[in-house]
Amino acid sequence: MKFEYETDRLLLKLPKPSLASARQTLDFYNKNRSLFERYEAARPADFYTLHYQKSILEHEYNLALQKLSFRFWVYEKQNPFLTIGTICFYNIMQSVYERCETGYKFDPAFWHKGYAREAMAFGISLMFDDLNLHRIEAYVMEENISSIRLLLALDFHSEGICRKAIRVRGRWEDHMRFARIK
Repeated sequence: MKFEYETDRLLLKLPKPSLASARQTLDFYNKNRSLFERYEAARPADFYTLHYQKSILEHEYNLALQKLSFRFWVYEKQNPFLTIGTICFYNIMQSVYERCETGYKFDPAFWHKGYAREAMAFGISLMFDDLNLHRIEAYVMEENISSIRLLLALDFHSEGICRKAIRVRGRWEDHMRFARIK
């Protein structure tokens, strides 16, 4: 696995931890805070700080070196310094499982351009071809119609509802489970 890839229109990077990359990450999260917090677990009090983002980038970089998790930050080729989204493949399990989970988030200013689909299609190929995984799972709240449409377009199939699966905004929320098999 490499830590930087190109698709037709995008750059996907797993950045080395630095203040510059932490600043880009923090800017992305601050800009999209109200949207992302609707669908994700509560954040630690210091989440929106440069120090916290740098420490997360360090942690994620080390997990990637161990092939346990890959978070790629997504940029348009024409503007390689503006983060437009992120895709992540995590909880990677080898041996008899050969599976992982995935998640993604994109700045709404870049929705409906096919960027999420392009980035995810590439990432899915990496997981299946480079890591030899057999199964990728995604969990989505039922109200997140855009995300459900994206998963279906990527050939994921619904496997049902996981009741009270993930705590979001302090409440246990049901999530639909989708999976794609190699």
